[in-house]
Amino acid sequence: MADFSLKSEEIFALNDLLKTGTDKLVNFAIQLAVAVLVFYVGRFVIRKVVKIIKRLMDRRKVDASIASFVNSALETVLYFILIIAIIGILGIETSSFIALFASAGVAIGMALSGTLQNFAGGVLILSLRPYSVGDFIETQGYSGTVKAIQMFHTIITTPDNKTIIIPNGPLSNGNINNYSRQPDRRVDWTISLAYGTDFEKAKAAILDILASIPEIDRKTPGREPVVVIGSLSSSSIDLAARVWVRSEDYWTVYNKVLELIYSGLPAQGFKFPFTQMDVHLVPTDGKN
Repeated sequence: MADFSLKSEEIFALNDLLKTGTDKLVNFAIQLAVAVLVFYVGRFVIRKVVKIIKRLMDRRKVDASIASFVNSALETVLYFILIIAIIGILGIETSSFIALFASAGVAIGMALSGTLQNFAGGVLILSLRPYSVGDFIETQGYSGTVKAIQMFHTIITTPDNKTIIIPNGPLSNGNINNYSRQPDRRVDWTISLAYGTDFEKAKAAILDILASIPEIDRKTPGREPVVVIGSLSSSSIDLAARVWVRSEDYWTVYNKVLELIYSGLPAQGFKFPFTQMDVHLVPTDGKN
């Protein structure tokens, strides 16, 4: 009887174990099914939300770089929230998971501090927009046209077609000269003529040259072409000529006027002086 009683207790214990295991397995299966359902529903909702936000930004004609960044950031945040929700459904303690994620984030952040600085710089550039794609800028010792504003770098192309990749961190904290921000620019020339030149005649000749350039602004009050004496250097009179043009016409006007000045002024008798040095020989009595 004792042996039979012991076997019965073992059978009951085994039945309880099987029942408990079955209940847990069923509960886990239900949780897993709910988690999978939540994942697919959540992914569907996230895609719809991202598409709606993208459509709204397209209607408002938001800059393509900003729209891409916002969509990417929004999608990442929403998926992170979805993963946290799924982990909670599966019965995993979310607080410990978030703490682990935060610790890993701190460690990664310390290891990638420069990269994160560039990321933060990219966010600032996309938010404050000191320049946009297509602008001609001067920064960090380089000048060129902005081709792309990426998350970590800005890509510019120099006038001689070199591609320069500049980190966004230094760009967001440094000086930027944006030549395309204003619709108009002033063009300046320095014309050096020999001493003894009749200033009024030289001024009239230069103004005639400027009058032949149709891109120069002559209608806006205060922006008429100006020719003045800029300085008196050691071997020349330096005349300063100033005009206003559209930003896109700057180099065309600058180079064209230089050509006309170089060919036109000498034809009218004006001379461009060379740098010269006067050497005075002092006679001595023959002693060193």
